[in-house]
Amino acid sequence: MNDWEKLQNGLLYNDVAPELFARRVTAKQLFRSYNGTDDSQAAYRRELMVKMFHEVGDEVLIEPMFQCEFGVNITIGSHVYINFGCTILDCAEVTIGNHVLIGPNAGIYAVNHCLDPEERADGGCFSKPIHIEDYVWLGGNVTVLPGVTIGAGAVIGAGSVVVKDIPPRVVAAGNPCRVIRELTDRDKTGFVRE
Repeated sequence: MNDWEKLQNGLLYNDVAPELFARRVTAKQLFRSYNGTDDSQAAYRRELMVKMFHEVGDEVLIEPMFQCEFGVNITIGSHVYINFGCTILDCAEVTIGNHVLIGPNAGIYAVNHCLDPEERADGGCFSKPIHIEDYVWLGGNVTVLPGVTIGAGAVIGAGSVVVKDIPPRVVAAGNPCRVIRELTDRDKTGFVRE
C-alpha cells in the first residue's frame, strides 16, 4: 500500500512521499489559477472548481485567496460561500454541506502530525475526516481540527478552535469550542428574502 492509499484509509503515512508531492503540485496549480480570477469569470471559476474538488454543487462562491492540500478529498454542497483566506488541508474527506457560510481566514485541517518528535521529523502523519453539515456558519478565523462533525444549522463563533463534534442548531464558541446555547425561535429576525 503506498502513502496515498494509507492517507485515504486513515492510516499513518509519510507526508513527504513523492506521490503526495505530485498531487500537491496539481492542487496548487488549480487553486493558484482560481486565485487569479475575479468575479467576472464565474464560468472559468466553476470549471476550475470541478477540476479541483471531488464534487461541487451549484452556486458556490469561494473568495480568493483559497488554498487546499489536494482538493480531490473535498466535497462542497450547493449555495455555499467561502470567504477570503480559507485553507483546507484535505488529507482525509472534507464534506461541506448545503447553505454553508465560512468566514474569512478559516482553517479546516483533516490532518495531524505525529506527536513524537522523531516520527514527526520523518514525516509521520495521520488524517481523519471532517463533516460540516447543512446550514452551518463558521465565523472568521475558525479552526476545525481532524475528526470533527459540525451539526446542521450550528453557528461557530469567530476565532473558535473546534476539537470535538458540535451538535445541530447550537451556538458554540471558544478555544476549545463549546456549546453556549441552543438556537431557538427567538433567534429569528423576521427576514424574508425577496
